[in-house]
Amino acid sequence: MTITSVARLKTFDKNLGDDFLASIPPLPGVYLVFDAADTLIYVGKAKNLRRRLSQYRNAKRRKKHLKMREIVRCATRIEHRLASSELEAEILETRLIQEHRPRFNVAGAFSFLYPAVGMRWEADAVSFCYTCELEAFARQGFEMHGAFRSRFITGEAFFALMRLLSYVGHRMPGRARAQERGSYLFRFRRVPGEWADLWQEFWKGESNGALESLILRLVENAAARKNRAEVQDGINALLRFWEHEARALRKARLATGHAQYPVPQRDRDVLFLNYRHRRRGPLNASAAC
Repeated sequence: MTITSVARLKTFDKNLGDDFLASIPPLPGVYLVFDAADTLIYVGKAKNLRRRLSQYRNAKRRKKHLKMREIVRCATRIEHRLASSELEAEILETRLIQEHRPRFNVAGAFSFLYPAVGMRWEADAVSFCYTCELEAFARQGFEMHGAFRSRFITGEAFFALMRLLSYVGHRMPGRARAQERGSYLFRFRRVPGEWADLWQEFWKGESNGALESLILRLVENAAARKNRAEVQDGINALLRFWEHEARALRKARLATGHAQYPVPQRDRDVLFLNYRHRRRGPLNASAAC
């Protein structure tokens, strides 16, 4: 054993006690790491808590173990909570991260920033919004879609559509940034009224027929043909969104029987945890056979 390995083991044992691991059961659950100020700094999950925490004790001086070693350095206390299954442990981990947002947890800690897209059709115009404030726009009569996880993919698709619609319709004047935090609002006239249902189906992941109709209109537009590289980039952005966000969310909802729509931001990750576990079931059964 190297000198550095001894030092690492002593840090873990010094901070948490020589017999700490012996007190941890080899069962599914979550572990909560606290620092000297008794602040929760990290939440993790494991199928086998003892085995997982022993990996922290034996973390090596490698880049992939850097976060582990930093957590061990800061830790003065670790609590654990048992779960009846791996899925229950994952859901509990997600809820604790959402509630406490520990500084070493990044993924899922800011679910309130998961974006949504909304539409509101009026007699002579259609409005589109991109926002994290779903309820605020729903109260304004928007039909909301989401919540989606990737701000990059969703935002890229939304703003690409706003540019493409400028070739087809007439964008009405006004500031794009809405009053609600991190929100954007666009209004268009002369957008075909029959597109109302098509674009609702697109955001819901039910059909990409709206995109096909848009492409046909763009082919007929001289300005769009002139800027075909920009137009193609926009179409590609919408296709990425359709596959990775809209269609993926629909699949998860159907597979799990999740009826509430739009999916609340707080529930989006839990929905996909349930979806992934349902998908694993048949695969594991097949492998066992």
